[in-house]
Amino acid sequence: MSRSGADLALLLLGGFRSLVDSATAELARRGHEGVRPAHDFAMRAVAAGADNASELGRRLSVTKQAAAKTIAVLQERGYVTREADPLDARRKRLRVTPLGFEVMRQGEEIFEELRAQWERRIGPAELARFEDRLRELVGTEPVRLDAPGWVAQDLGGAGEG
Repeated sequence: MSRSGADLALLLLGGFRSLVDSATAELARRGHEGVRPAHDFAMRAVAAGADNASELGRRLSVTKQAAAKTIAVLQERGYVTREADPLDARRKRLRVTPLGFEVMRQGEEIFEELRAQWERRIGPAELARFEDRLRELVGTEPVRLDAPGWVAQDLGGAGEG
């Protein structure tokens, strides 16, 4: 078996993809079809203060147009809303709706369930060692959830699915 750096990167990516694909499928089974990681990242950025397309684009490292497409999808599905700015009636501010917060909560719950599945497969001690080694290699905060531009590349197709 090859043990190249590229193989390691692909294994790590495969683990990420396996978890995300499983979470996406489970969200769909729970009635939230078409939710993608980029949608979760966008909702988290809005919840953290990205209240317009320009700011959302900056936080996600995508164009304003891509952010606007994502906002449109999230609004259509009822996950975000535009509300009048109390300081400027001409301005509309983005807000995550209760349904949007519920989708994020369910996503977190699903990832906990998936982690538990991995723990059952390889054992609690082995999973803890694996997580410790990953933290050692990539740090305690390897990815900021409100600024994953490289993952958000599918925002241009946010209206699909």
